Amino acid sequence: MLEVKNLVFAYPGQDTPWVFNFTVSPGQCIAVHGASGSGKSTVMNLLAGFLEPQSGDILWQDRSILSLPPWQRPMTSVFQEHNLFEHLDVQTNIGLGIHPGLKLLPDDQQAIENGLQSVGLGGLGKRLPGDLSGGQRQRVALLRAILRQQPVLLLDEPLTGLDSEARDLLRQLLLEQKSRGTIIILASHDKEDRRILADSVYRL
Repeated sequence: MLEVKNLVFAYPGQDTPWVFNFTVSPGQCIAVHGASGSGKSTVMNLLAGFLEPQSGDILWQDRSILSLPPWQRPMTSVFQEHNLFEHLDVQTNIGLGIHPGLKLLPDDQQAIENGLQSVGLGGLGKRLPGDLSGGQRQRVALLRAILRQQPVLLLDEPLTGLDSEARDLLRQLLLEQKSRGTIIILASHDKEDRRILADSVYRL
């Protein structure tokens, strides 16, 4: 279970701080939405450990993870920028998510190949990110996050800009992750994404 307790944060010069409180159980998705600047990306960055709150706590399985650096937290993030390494091919980008030293087992290589097929990118493993469309890059970033197999997925507008076929495909992929017990924190402007994926919705 992931618990966010009275997490308080304000940027310098911000008059009123944000205060976040919620609890998510395994296999559930919480969606947050609101206008630009309402705090959607901020709560993602706080959970991931890229921002430090003024007070409050983040508990994973009843233990605080607030002092842990991002790479030791039980979560992985997909932000709007995708964060792909432009000089590395698609397979390597995904492999780095599984193991930072690229010490991949045959099962890992097979998972990458199967994953690329599942998101409609079969045969594109040797391409560089610059040779992909924005939607394809988005699918690579999401697949990399899923194959890391962390118990919590932080998704900031992960399906924005995709065509309807790709969006349906990735929604199904995320529903499968939920069925396996993955917790999803989803920031999305899309009402249909929230309807299909979320168990509860919060407006910021």
